[in-house]
Amino acid sequence: MSKGSSPEKPLGIDTLLAHSGGEPTEREGAVNPPVYRASTFLFPTVAEWEASRKHERRFDVVRYGQLATPTTLAFEQAIAALEGGYRAMLVPSGLAAVTAALQALVKAGDHILVVDTAYVPTRIFCDRILERFGVETTYYNPLIGDAITTLFRPNTRLVFLESPGSMTFEIQDVPAITRAARARGILTLLDNSWATPYFFPAFAHGVDVSILAATKYIGGHSDVMMGTITTTQALYDRIRSEIAELGYCVSSDDAYLALRGLRTLSVRLERHQRNALQVAQWLSRREEVARVTYPALPDAPDHALWKRDFRGASGLFGVELRPVSKAGVDAMLNSLELFGMGASFGGFESLAIPMDPRPYRTATHWSHDGPLIRLHIGLEDPNDLIADLARGFDCMREA
Repeated sequence: MSKGSSPEKPLGIDTLLAHSGGEPTEREGAVNPPVYRASTFLFPTVAEWEASRKHERRFDVVRYGQLATPTTLAFEQAIAALEGGYRAMLVPSGLAAVTAALQALVKAGDHILVVDTAYVPTRIFCDRILERFGVETTYYNPLIGDAITTLFRPNTRLVFLESPGSMTFEIQDVPAITRAARARGILTLLDNSWATPYFFPAFAHGVDVSILAATKYIGGHSDVMMGTITTTQALYDRIRSEIAELGYCVSSDDAYLALRGLRTLSVRLERHQRNALQVAQWLSRREEVARVTYPALPDAPDHALWKRDFRGASGLFGVELRPVSKAGVDAMLNSLELFGMGASFGGFESLAIPMDPRPYRTATHWSHDGPLIRLHIGLEDPNDLIADLARGFDCMREA
């Protein structure tokens, strides 16, 4: 990747997507890194074996499949280049990336701040696992901005952000929060799965740890489970050691698929955004819809903040319906032919599921009276998706 680049002229993000992940000369000229299905790697001498186990090299040398293979290292290099962080590491899922990073950075007696709109399994981990080990969690309003300083305590160790928020898509003022935290020596972690580094460069906005569910847009094809953690140099060894000690690893097959998906991230995200904007604009004009929670819409509450900090918007958003019976919502969702009903997002396909954030909010109150539907807009023809939703609304009225 370094061929033709220089510190004076850094490569553009699309070029990084196409070329990062090691030099072809390191793999006999192959454009793509091959899949190394291996647990054991052999060393010709005792001296080389012992050198591979030295502390400063233990995560750089391929010596055991659980720690690294040439395939996983190539994907780690590509993610780190995209993120603009020091180094990246791989774990089996997005949730594992969240939990491993949190575990590595806290201890008994610590206090952490977690955004109230975080991914629900993140909350469950804080409330059930971290609490059991003596770590206290306070949930905060995603719109708090630099007023987050009012929640800092002497034992506050980190702030966990997710922007936009899960289910309700509030945009956080990430730069304001990271500045306030850094001034007090408090770390910041961001779940950046919605935007990815392509649309939101976390490290450029002051974040210390960027977390991605690579299952989503990075892989892009709904066929791989993976999480990534990218850090500053100061935090790398601490978190990477935690991952090794927990025994986390990913297969070379999955790393290969994720790296292949990464190559087309830009063109896919641009199509997701274009399709989502067209569908969201159509939905916002429907009489059945109270509000579309898509930050890219000009009338979205956090649109100005999104426009200031983000390069674009992905295909995931919420639709707040006007009050209607559960039978009506069920009839609508059951009638959809192009929207699948399933968890996750970020694949090529469109998805629709009912959501209810009320049981999972403690620092904020979800006051909307009507049902909430989460849509992921895929790569289909948006006119076909609109026609499918229109038929769904017809079924909702009939019910």
